Amino acid sequence: MNFREIADMVMKASPAQETEVVIMAQDESLTRFANNSIHQNVTESNVQVTVRSVIDTRVGMAVSNDIRPESLGRLAQRAYELGKLQPQNPEFKGLPSPQPLPAVSAFDPAAAECAPETRAAAAGVICRQAAGIGCTAAGSVTTSLMRVCVANSNGVFAEYQTTGADCSTVIMGSTSSGWAQASGWKLNAIVPEELAEEALSKVRLGTDPREFAPGEYTVILDPYATANLLEMLAFDGMGAMAVQEGRSWLNARIGQKVMADIVTIVDDGLDVSGLPMPFDFEGMPKTVVPIVEAGVAKGPVYDSFTAGREPGKSSTGHAPPPSPAVRYGPLPTNLFLRPGATELNEMIRTTKMGIYISRFWYTRTVHPRDAVVTGMTRDGTFVIRDGEIAYPIKSLRFTQSYVEALRHAEAIGPRARVLRSGGAVSVPPIKLGKFKFTSSTR
Repeated sequence: MNFREIADMVMKASPAQETEVVIMAQDESLTRFANNSIHQNVTESNVQVTVRSVIDTRVGMAVSNDIRPESLGRLAQRAYELGKLQPQNPEFKGLPSPQPLPAVSAFDPAAAECAPETRAAAAGVICRQAAGIGCTAAGSVTTSLMRVCVANSNGVFAEYQTTGADCSTVIMGSTSSGWAQASGWKLNAIVPEELAEEALSKVRLGTDPREFAPGEYTVILDPYATANLLEMLAFDGMGAMAVQEGRSWLNARIGQKVMADIVTIVDDGLDVSGLPMPFDFEGMPKTVVPIVEAGVAKGPVYDSFTAGREPGKSSTGHAPPPSPAVRYGPLPTNLFLRPGATELNEMIRTTKMGIYISRFWYTRTVHPRDAVVTGMTRDGTFVIRDGEIAYPIKSLRFTQSYVEALRHAEAIGPRARVLRSGGAVSVPPIKLGKFKFTSSTR
């Protein structure tokens, strides 16, 4: 059956006043390596059907990966029966009506049809380059094909397919390590020779790290560390539900200057330089949403439920995948930190005393209203002195407001890197004038 047939079958079987069907079909293949050799190659194919059943303002939800006709009928009935058990929610305004959808194409046959031998060859390049200088590589190469359909009884029908490719590696030396990652919707986003050399350069540079006193320093962040800034800021309050519940760093800051002039952060699901998706999981069109514009906080992203809570608001196309177990509200999943004009080498050259950071690790929120985060540096941390990288240091723990850190942004690189995590981020390196480290690792 095609997606429309599945959706029609569910809605025909549903006795609810309104019915929504979300279908996600994914073929994902993973080749994992460690100790300079491949140790796992797996492929998972799955189709998941999620049904939301609306009775007045009560909503029931049921999920299955059995798409036989008799199972789809039972699924529709189960969502309806669960809906009858729910309390009324007067804030729920019903399922959305159809809107025109933008045309976006992000499909690569090479990624969709990638054979295990191709992923193995990429892993092999990284392992051989690491072994060649006595180091050990671990990591993974992933390729995927995802198809999404959203339909409801009000006439919404949205269908999209996209591909993905991701490769990450950590290479270990005797006293140092280096990380590299590349993501995209095209297979050629992965260049294993470049990833291996990038990680190995940090291994060489990081040999025999020294102790270093914690304190407040200027920092220069590689894109991997910059990505964590955006990811944590998104999780800690770029969604309307967080703002409405008073737990967002955007609370009491919308319309105010909160970051440096050079900082502009947008969510853009239509930009094919990232990992685009033209609609959300309610079938509403994605829009370009400025979260921070020239340092000024503009506002969060919305789905139809959170938009219905505020007069004059409408969905920005950010409903998350439906889940019976988790309700975290809309989140941005295609974040861009707009590039600047300062090359990384120039950032280093103009730094009298500072720290160059490859990556953050094990970051956790301490205080969401101020986006205070604690975590550690990892896979290459270096002292900058008199415009040069002076020597490697052991990893440092920090406790820092990311909003405050970006208030002291001094320079942003001209080229962004696309990285896949929970969603996708497009980030350049960045220089921050102040960043607080609270302890060093032992």
